[in-house]
Amino acid sequence: MPKTKENSIIFFKEKKIRRHWDAEKELWFFSVIDVIEILVGNNRPRKYWNDLKKKLQNEGSQLSEKIGQLKFLSNDGKKYFSDAIDTENLFRLIQSIPSPKAEPFKLWLASVGYERIEETEDPELGINRALKTYLKKGYSESWINQRLKSIEIRKDLTNEWKNQGVQNNDYAILTDEITKAWSDMSTKQYKKLKNLKKENLRDNMSNLELVLNMLAETTTTEISKSKKPKNLKQNKKVAKQGGSVAGRARKDIESKTGRKVITKNNAKGLKISGAK
Repeated sequence: MPKTKENSIIFFKEKKIRRHWDAEKELWFFSVIDVIEILVGNNRPRKYWNDLKKKLQNEGSQLSEKIGQLKFLSNDGKKYFSDAIDTENLFRLIQSIPSPKAEPFKLWLASVGYERIEETEDPELGINRALKTYLKKGYSESWINQRLKSIEIRKDLTNEWKNQGVQNNDYAILTDEITKAWSDMSTKQYKKLKNLKKENLRDNMSNLELVLNMLAETTTTEISKSKKPKNLKQNKKVAKQGGSVAGRARKDIESKTGRKVITKNNAKGLKISGAK
């Protein structure tokens, strides 16, 4: 299960529920243990969940196949892998748990999802929320403008991939082809240079890095629309072509300025320097 973007905590009647936003799938994933603890109300939610999970597996329930694992922050300040489930399948899971809290919890869960529905109908709401989030994190307005534009361009690219029949789990492969073509590094190497682990790479790019990454992704989108690749191999070729356009631009900039475009600067350094 891809892990990207953000982790957060929400509350149901003062009980916390950890969740993770998957930007590629555009879905929230919730900590199953947190939900079980709320619905069952005992001090052994893990045992209850283990027993229920075995029961679902023995019954051949497809729901058990929808459970993934993500890292959630624990009380000791460390992150550990724990079972996670998306909103749609969480509703199905709740139905299998006899609890007087089930109905009010489902109503609450529906209201949590409404924020995403609002953003689908009026994308400007999502943009405004993202703007406020980045401002709170300390980024400069000039950097934020670039970052929001990069989100729009990324969305155009993933829509194009979807139209060409690319599967979600292949997005990372194609993204890596684009990254290697314009930066001369794999995504993993790029993140290592900036000393990142699970953090979002784009959130740790300078304005110029973002611009070149946008050029790479926009060009890939346009080439794909023109050539209409039929399979993953052809899509990888298009991704490399799109990234190479930005790669040549990067080398030209470096030749003219005498400075490297890609630096070790991560979000901490960007915020201190005003995201220049």
